This record gives sequence, structure tokens and C-alpha cells, in this order.
Amino acid sequence: MKPRIAVFKFASCDGCQLQFLNAEDELLTLASLVEFAYFTEARSRALDGPYDIAFVEGSITTPDDARRIIEVRERTRYLVTIGACATAGGIQALRNWSEVEQYKRVVYPSPEFISTLSTSTPISEHVKVDFELWGCPIDKHQLIDVVRSLLSRAKPALPGHSVCMECKRRGNVCVVVARGEPCLGPVTRTGCGALCPAYDRGCYGCFGPADDANMEAFTRLMASQGITGMDAVRRLRSINGYVRPWRETADAIAKNQNQND
Repeated sequence: MKPRIAVFKFASCDGCQLQFLNAEDELLTLASLVEFAYFTEARSRALDGPYDIAFVEGSITTPDDARRIIEVRERTRYLVTIGACATAGGIQALRNWSEVEQYKRVVYPSPEFISTLSTSTPISEHVKVDFELWGCPIDKHQLIDVVRSLLSRAKPALPGHSVCMECKRRGNVCVVVARGEPCLGPVTRTGCGALCPAYDRGCYGCFGPADDANMEAFTRLMASQGITGMDAVRRLRSINGYVRPWRETADAIAKNQNQND
């Protein structure tokens, strides 16, 4: 019997699910080895669990999401979160520092019909997660590596070092040193191939914090570039802004700014 794979969507844009389809040739080989029991982005047939591997895209933003992720966990051997929304709460986690009820009143003509949580949180805050695949969107090669590892009953091993290491490998000129461009590369994990620095743009932090992120040194680096106070906070509170240690660093900077105002 083929291993059964499921791909679930919560609050997200579908970009990480599409990386399965973007795998193209690799996907054809994978489809011959496994059964996609649930993947509404790719097929209409949806089979009930149990599943050997469930890939989960998106954050938890509604009471229904919070209930449904528990059901997914109960039916799954290995649960893997894919993308910034599932691993860090996503860009929608910006609500976590705001007043959601006020947004509802401004945006919706009948806010009483909107059922939502006051926060957008990663899957790991609700259920056990066996592996996290970072990125916005994830990298298709890393995705295939994770599938291959789990099917072999091996723990996936993906790089956790910073984008700066990738820039060195590619021979990129450092945008911080050469251009004075703000760049999250020193504290962001590799995975994108240092795409933005390769085009003389600073890293936006799409792949979340590197394993060895030195946030204290990075805060000093931003300050040396004139990026302080709420400007520094806004750069950290972005795609992966709710994940530790970026959240803690941004919160500390914001608290210090408020005390000085």
C-alpha cells in the first residue's frame, strides 16, 4: 500500500501548496510512489485519514481553524508545516499587535457576522509539529527533500545558516557593505538562494530566522545604518515577524521607543 499524503490549507495565499505543482518532473515521480489522498489544490477527490504525512499551509485565524487542525493532527503520523503562515503566523500575524475588532468595524459592513480570533498564530501553538519547512513561498527542492526523508523514516535535514553564507557561495557583493542597503540576510535562514541580494536588494526575511541569528548584533547593525525605533520594528514585523526571536527583538525595541517618547 502506498504512503498516503495530504495537503491542507488554513489562512494563506496557496503559494506554498503551488510549490508541489511547480515541482513538475519530481512530482510525476512522487505521484507514482505515494497516494495524494487529500489535496484540493490539485484534485477533486478527497479521502479521509489516516495519513502518513500531512503538509499544512496557513495560520490559525478562526475558531474553526483551531478545531480543524486538531482533527488533522489526530489523523496524521507526520505533520509538516509549510511556509511562513504555518510556521510563523504569516503577514496576517500583524493583527497580533493591533485591535482586530476595530478592523472588523472598518472593513466589513456587518462585522457581527465575522467569526475570527484576535491573533494569527503558527500551527505549532496548537498541535505538535514534526517538522517546519520555512519560506514565503517554500523552496520546491527543499520540499522534495523533506518528502524523501520522511518516506525513508529519516529526520529531514535542511540548512539553518544565514543568507550571508549563501551570498558568499554565489559571489554576491554584500549590499550592506557596498551599498548601505538594509538587509535581513544576517539573521535569515538560507533557502531562497540569496535571490534578492543577487539583484542588489536587501533580504526581506522570507525564510525566517537563521538557527544562529545574533539579534543583538543585528540591532546594532541596523542602528549603524540609521534604522532605529519603529523603523527597525517595522522591518522585523513582516512576513515572519511573529516568530521568536524576531518578535522578542521588535517588542523590546518598540517598548524602549515608547518609554523614550
